[in-house]
Amino acid sequence: MRLEASHLDFGYRGHRVGSDVSLSVEAGHVLCLLGPNGSGKTTLFKTLLGLLPAQGGAVLMNGVDLSAFRRSEIARQVSYVPQAHAAFFPFTVREVVVMGRTAHLGMFSSPSRRDRDAAQAALERLRLTALADAIYTRISGGERQLTLIARALAQDARIVVMDEPTANLDFGNQVRVMDHIKALAGSGMGVLLSTHDPDQAFVCADQVAMLHSGRLVRLGEPREAINSGALREIYNVEVAVMQVPLPGGGERSVCIPLHPSR
Repeated sequence: MRLEASHLDFGYRGHRVGSDVSLSVEAGHVLCLLGPNGSGKTTLFKTLLGLLPAQGGAVLMNGVDLSAFRRSEIARQVSYVPQAHAAFFPFTVREVVVMGRTAHLGMFSSPSRRDRDAAQAALERLRLTALADAIYTRISGGERQLTLIARALAQDARIVVMDEPTANLDFGNQVRVMDHIKALAGSGMGVLLSTHDPDQAFVCADQVAMLHSGRLVRLGEPREAINSGALREIYNVEVAVMQVPLPGGGERSVCIPLHPSR
């Protein structure tokens, strides 16, 4: 399974947000999208998901133009995890996860035993069974984010697109979500995620794409793409990228902001 942008121009009617973006994510790999606010990340995601039409170039799913597929066909292959939010209706966690099976249901159909089993398996995989009957609006932000990931798993798609999955989470929940992202890729799913934290790319990504003013300015492996010059270009800040030793051996790259001396 492969989701690809080929020389993609994207935006809204009468307003182009980005142009000539080429990148791809495939099963078993993680692609991390970095870029400042307003760089076009969310609009790019909407176009890759088929929610907005391409303004030029193409979005391809397994080499076929996305416009050739029905919405339900796309949803069976590509799932979406938005930022955690407080819903208006008091659904249980289990009900939210079962909603991930909508792509597999016919019009006016109710979830079958198979759909409920898929939701239960997703709850178990994300270790959410103890919260299955809890009200979604009453659980923590981290638990809501894991619930949305479980919903995407229940959808049984091979690619998952995540819009800033660790936004507004405390440090512990950020670590837990990143661990789950690595596990998803390890199980054969493709993951495309956006983040404002380049350190997260060093933790989980196979490739990094850097978007600035709607243009792709870097694409490559994290240790090649993320450096002081690239971070200065897209964020306009001075950052040192350093290697730190890990307790179990080896090392990891980290980004250290260089604040001006006072």
